[in-house]
Amino acid sequence: MQIKKTEVEDSLQNKVDLFFQNKKPNMAEHLGIEFTKLATGEVKGTMPVDSRTHQPFGVLHGGASVAFAETLASVGAWLTCDVSRQTAVGMEINANHVRPVQEGSVTGHAESLHRGSQTQIWQVTIRNNQQKLVCVSRCTLAIVPLNPQT
Repeated sequence: MQIKKTEVEDSLQNKVDLFFQNKKPNMAEHLGIEFTKLATGEVKGTMPVDSRTHQPFGVLHGGASVAFAETLASVGAWLTCDVSRQTAVGMEINANHVRPVQEGSVTGHAESLHRGSQTQIWQVTIRNNQQKLVCVSRCTLAIVPLNPQT
């Protein structure tokens, strides 16, 4: 997971710096996801379509698209949290896979539909290099305490 040539909303720069300074190895990094825009209510990124993200038949794996969508939505939700007390975790995700992609990369655009104190709903569209729709996803995230009482 990288932050190359990323547009960052000024008011979020400290959170973004904290995010990348404290990150641990994760799925997004393995899949080659890169963020291109980080803003309140909007996150954009790219993901390669290659052997890391292919299904056995040589096209983009639907699970990779879902992982991409949830990554963008989760980071977007986290950016709206009081990160000293809260984090965002996925509760539910659905996806419609519209067309296959064999190679190149895909671009994701996550937009907040609802930002409540305990849940958020994000819509993510994923497009190919020709800007054709590949996948549309909706992700519901829970806003939870960093140190929940068990």
